[in-house]
Amino acid sequence: MIVLAIDCSASLCASCVWDSGARVELGREVRDLGKGHAEQLMAVIDSALGRAGKAFGDVDAVAVSVGPGSFTGIRVGVSTARGLALALKVPAIGVTTLEALAAEASQQFPDRRVLAVLDGGRGEIHAALYDRDLHPLFGPAATTLEEASRLAEETNAVLAGAAAGSVADAIGRALDTAAPKPTADIAVYARLAARKGAGEKPRPLYLRDADARPQAGFVLPRTAS
Repeated sequence: MIVLAIDCSASLCASCVWDSGARVELGREVRDLGKGHAEQLMAVIDSALGRAGKAFGDVDAVAVSVGPGSFTGIRVGVSTARGLALALKVPAIGVTTLEALAAEASQQFPDRRVLAVLDGGRGEIHAALYDRDLHPLFGPAATTLEEASRLAEETNAVLAGAAAGSVADAIGRALDTAAPKPTADIAVYARLAARKGAGEKPRPLYLRDADARPQAGFVLPRTAS
């Protein structure tokens, strides 16, 4: 199965082509954009396909990061994945950022529980705990730094994700920690999606409301009809 993977959950705009039968990556394109995922994502996908020597017609499934992460980036990635899947008549498969980070950490620390943690803003931590087989034991959920630290300490879990340092500091001692970053390597999303197979259509995973709010000064008053 040829999987086209997409990740726009953080500053990176990433895509790769994965051959699940051979378990090998065929090509990738990764750009550190910060913003502007919507404008560049299709070019990133085209580049990944070109480097893989594949066309859209060769794709058997589309994998996409569903978050948590950037609200805008997640919407761009998920909508693009669903649109491509519809056009190509193939399944779109969602993978959460937290499970991808945990899967990546488990390659470095096999047979260990992994607590994936991201900074959720407003003092929150977005967290999920996985067993050694990457089955979820907790979350994904928005929680406090104190709760995430307690969970890490009680389970002796490996820490993964951009908030790993904050959790370790709150505990006050060193823990086994994978490279602290906001998203996993794009090939991890492809590999997990191939293992999952087709299911429900991917939807953005938001663990808190967006920061943006309508500006009261621009709200039009209701008029009587």
